[in-house]
Formats: sequence, structure tokens, C-alpha cells
Amino acid sequence: MPFPRSRRTYDVASLYEYAVGALGRQMRSVADLKRLLRRRVGRQEDAGEMIEAVIAKLKEQHYLDDRRYAAAYSSYRRDNEKFGRQRVITDLKMKGVHGEVIDSAVGAAYEGVSEEKLARAFLARKRLRKPANQKETARIFRSLMRAGFSSRVIFAILKNWDVDEEFLAMLESE
Repeated sequence: MPFPRSRRTYDVASLYEYAVGALGRQMRSVADLKRLLRRRVGRQEDAGEMIEAVIAKLKEQHYLDDRRYAAAYSSYRRDNEKFGRQRVITDLKMKGVHGEVIDSAVGAAYEGVSEEKLARAFLARKRLRKPANQKETARIFRSLMRAGFSSRVIFAILKNWDVDEEFLAMLESE
């Protein structure tokens, strides 16, 4: 039988300290931080007002800004992870960033970037080589789709590797 947890009650100051610590460990969007704070305060009576006060103070001090977060996240995922535009957009939506902010940040981050070169860099990063059979071709296709690249770019790469045209047509129909 597990021991019961003692419920700590938070005030605005202690919740603010927790939020600053969380932001010090990892950059977060406003929605992401709100989720974290809601879990922390639980069912405390004045939880909503405290969370809003903490978020307002963090925004006022420029510790929390979705535009900066989206721009930094987009450029990091492009440069380090070698992910495509669609994967970054999906990830930012999951983190609760608004659509207009996502469009401007991702558009700026991927402006002038060759999607095919980025896909080839992704393949090199994952150490994926020219496929020897249809199973490996399908695996590479799925991997590039999950990484956020368009099917046009994926098919261009596979055609350069002289993959069977019939199999490419089958993949395209799926």
C-alpha cells in the first residue's frame, strides 16, 4: 500500500519560483508552462488566478515569449535534428503555440533552405544508406515522412537512388 502524499499548498511567490526554475531547465511555451503549473497546484482553490498572475509576471519580465520560443525551437530542429518544416509545425502545435506565431517562425527559419539538402542531411544523420530492397525503401520513405518532408522531395531522393518505378508508384498511392 503506497503512502499518502502530503499536498503542499502554493502561493504566488512559491509558484513563481517553481516556474522560473522550470524555465531555467527548459524553454517552454505559455500553454506548456500553464499545463505544468496546473499539475503542480492540483485542485487548490485559487489555482487559476495564481497561474495567470505568474504567467503575466513572467511575460512582463520577458522570461516567457511564444514568438521567441517558436523561432528558437524551429531553428534548433532545422539545424540540429535536420527535421522538415511539417514536423516542426506539428510539434509546435502540440506545444500549444498559436498558428500565426508558428507560420511566421517556421517560415523565417526555413526561408532559403533546400528541403532536399535537409532531407539528405537527415538521412546522413540517421546513417540511412541506399536501400537494397523494397522493405528498406519503405522504411526510408516512412522515416522521411515522420521527419516532416514532403512526398515530392522523398520521391526525388528515391529516384536518384534508382529505386524501382513500380514500387515508387505503389508508395505514392498509399
